[in-house]
Amino acid sequence: MFHKEGYTIIIISFIIIVLIILGLDHYSIKYDLSIKIFLLIVFVLILQFFRNPKFETNSNKNYILSPVDGKIVIIEKVYEPEFFKDERLQISIFMSPLNVHVTRYPISGKIIFSKYHPGRYLVAWHPKSSTKNERTTIVIENEIFGKILYRQIAGAVARRIVNYAKESKNVIQGEDAGFIKFGSRIDLFLPLETKVNVKINQKVKGGITVITEN
Repeated sequence: MFHKEGYTIIIISFIIIVLIILGLDHYSIKYDLSIKIFLLIVFVLILQFFRNPKFETNSNKNYILSPVDGKIVIIEKVYEPEFFKDERLQISIFMSPLNVHVTRYPISGKIIFSKYHPGRYLVAWHPKSSTKNERTTIVIENEIFGKILYRQIAGAVARRIVNYAKESKNVIQGEDAGFIKFGSRIDLFLPLETKVNVKINQKVKGGITVITEN
């Protein structure tokens, strides 16, 4: 299955590739087989990027789940300046172009803050990407964990963040929260006393891996 955010790109890419292949056959272009193979590889990569596999979410009210597929690159105490304006435990997950780029709600609860910020396109692992890049900030509140902030951050390749989280909306853990097109990072901001179940360089799965439990 493919994510709805990729439907237009997939259809347009398919049409363009078919037209190019028909043109190659009509005009008997030299090296046409190599070009066809290259075009096929490109289309397969596009399909892979927008894939949205269906699975059973590891839903539990006492868990904070990873919102995305990727690798843990940061676990550290930082100052969060936008919403909390105090120190929080930041957990950052880097997504390569080969990862599934669907964002999922890490907990169930009510969206109390959701804001889009235009910005630059530094590489996603750059220390300043969290505050300088195109990004969205979302805060979910529930009775167990209180207020949890996650931030979608565009990377050097990404040029569009899709965010489905709207203020006052009640959301369910593991459900589709958005999409980051072509690479990026997610930052989670948790209370300082949080005991995490993940470590640096660990690979995580969105909606499955438990970041922390109550």
